[in-house]
Amino acid sequence: MTLKELRELIELFTARESLEELEVEKAGVRLRIKRASVHAAPAPSVQVPHAAVHQPVSAGPTPAPVSAESDDLFYIKSPMVGTFYRSAAPTSGPYVSVGDIVEKGTVLCIIEAMKLMNEIESEVAGEIVSILHENGKPVEYGDKLFAIRPR
Repeated sequence: MTLKELRELIELFTARESLEELEVEKAGVRLRIKRASVHAAPAPSVQVPHAAVHQPVSAGPTPAPVSAESDDLFYIKSPMVGTFYRSAAPTSGPYVSVGDIVEKGTVLCIIEAMKLMNEIESEVAGEIVSILHENGKPVEYGDKLFAIRPR
């Protein structure tokens, strides 16, 4: 299953509130998306049967998230469900830190999905204002990962 197919399935599922559960198996990969209970905010979840290969790196404390939406900030959002990593390997330093200046196309982090490491690149040039997720923790499709002040 390609990343494009995975994104399309997630978008289809999130767009149709009448769908409660979706299960697909292709080429030995089984994907199951199930809507959260009525008491929780509806969000897809992907169940991956194997443990993550990448272990969390100790890249120091993650700065507190930006408390309120700001019109002058651009938010990099997760394009998929997976595990958020700030570095390429457990022993290497983080790709970016708060205060770093990045260009469009700069690698900001990795999201591991179905044992594939997906580099997430900046969509704008600017300064990293906040890192909104903790290293090694799961992220959902559309979660805000970074706040960037464009220049």
